[in-house]
Amino acid sequence: MNLLTRNRPTARPWPTRKQPSYRSPLIYLTLLFTLLFFFSYFFSLTPNSLLSNKTSISDSPKCPSLGGGKFLWYAPHSGFSNQLSEFKNAVLMAAILNRTLVVPPVLDHHAVALGSCPKFRVLSANEIRISVWDHIVELIRSGRYVSMADIVDVSSLVSSSLVRVIDFRVFISLWCNVNVDFACYNELDKHASLLERLKQCGSLLSGLNGDVKCLYAVNEDCRTTVWTYQSGNEDGALDSFQPDEQLKKKKKISYFRKRRDVYNTLGPGSEAESATVLAFGSLFTLPYKGSELYIDIHDAPRDQGIKTLIEKIEFLPFAPEILSAGKKFAYGTIKTPFLCAQLRLLDGQFKNHWKATFLKFEQTVDALMQGPLPIHIFVMTDLPKNNWTGSYLGKLVRDSRKFKLFFLKERDELIIRTAKRIVDAGHGLKFGTVPKEHDGTGQIEKDCPPGLPDVLLYIEQTVCSCASLGFVGTAGSTIADIIESMRKFGACSS
Repeated sequence: MNLLTRNRPTARPWPTRKQPSYRSPLIYLTLLFTLLFFFSYFFSLTPNSLLSNKTSISDSPKCPSLGGGKFLWYAPHSGFSNQLSEFKNAVLMAAILNRTLVVPPVLDHHAVALGSCPKFRVLSANEIRISVWDHIVELIRSGRYVSMADIVDVSSLVSSSLVRVIDFRVFISLWCNVNVDFACYNELDKHASLLERLKQCGSLLSGLNGDVKCLYAVNEDCRTTVWTYQSGNEDGALDSFQPDEQLKKKKKISYFRKRRDVYNTLGPGSEAESATVLAFGSLFTLPYKGSELYIDIHDAPRDQGIKTLIEKIEFLPFAPEILSAGKKFAYGTIKTPFLCAQLRLLDGQFKNHWKATFLKFEQTVDALMQGPLPIHIFVMTDLPKNNWTGSYLGKLVRDSRKFKLFFLKERDELIIRTAKRIVDAGHGLKFGTVPKEHDGTGQIEKDCPPGLPDVLLYIEQTVCSCASLGFVGTAGSTIADIIESMRKFGACSS
């Protein structure tokens, strides 16, 4: 259910009546004033307000002052690896524009999908902000909310004053004027007025309704814009990657991709500067055909602070509880040097590349056969264990003299215990607090236990970072990229 939209009922045709032979002038006047009132009301509504749920610009929530602060929020999407990449870009954008970053939750895997930038087939910024808001409310209602700052350690960024952050839950408590104990999620369904207020806030925060002085919605996306910073005289220049003629005809594309300096466009002196909140859509980017899909900021020649930040966000470690759990399994359960194999076999494009994925794995194992046996191997894969029969994994399991395999499951005690430690630590809520004078509405008493986050993937990645015999990752997998980065920066030894 889209929390911001609803279906409008089809109007019933007017009944036909036999026209009287005489009409009083009073009837004409009444009809005239009725029509004037109807049209003045109808045209006072914007197209967006016609889509919103019981809200229009006139009755949207008032823009809160938030202590005079300026904030930046965005719409993460896709899997965790993509969300982490977007988070790093958001940190960078917030620092460049001198705004406090609203730290989002970790969304369910592919709960929100952007589309394809190379094919110029993506959700608009408004659409993806709406989808993300709806999913966040669902995470809150179902007790599965976990902040990105609960999973990734951002303390070094904040302590160095390179960027300011605030947890999304704290932000919406202030923005929506609600005072909610977010540890007690499933109680939200019992508070209709609170949910209605959240819907209205979502309409405003998504850029559907509101005042540009309150919220500036950045609607440029990867189809039209590549954001840059201090990159010479190319502000406004055409990007090197443009749609080809065939795609232009197919998609009826009449625009060009331009490179735009984010500071000049959205910083001091711009229309966006005065807005309390700057709302982006997706902040995902990748190198593509000699350029970047959306954000091309890899240096800041005249800004040492941003230059330092670019270096720092290249690697952001997991929270201490996750690192500790991964090391405990590597050194306490596996104990001896081991190989890690990350085999992504069932998702998207990867299900068509089993042969190539297993071939690389088999070649690595064969090379290790020259050393001491058995070879210890940690396996992280989306292929259920009861489906290993007939694959190379099944062969390894059968030969227990030469190979000893290890893996983790969601219900393992180590996973559950770590999830509880993450909840108890509450790292995300340490960034920003609701002032005591904040008189929010919709207070909910804490009388239910919080849900536990799914931390299996993060612990598996940490175990792989400790694999001293090597690592075999799935080609093209962003999960493999994170593990390679962890190994490069010594996450296991830190």
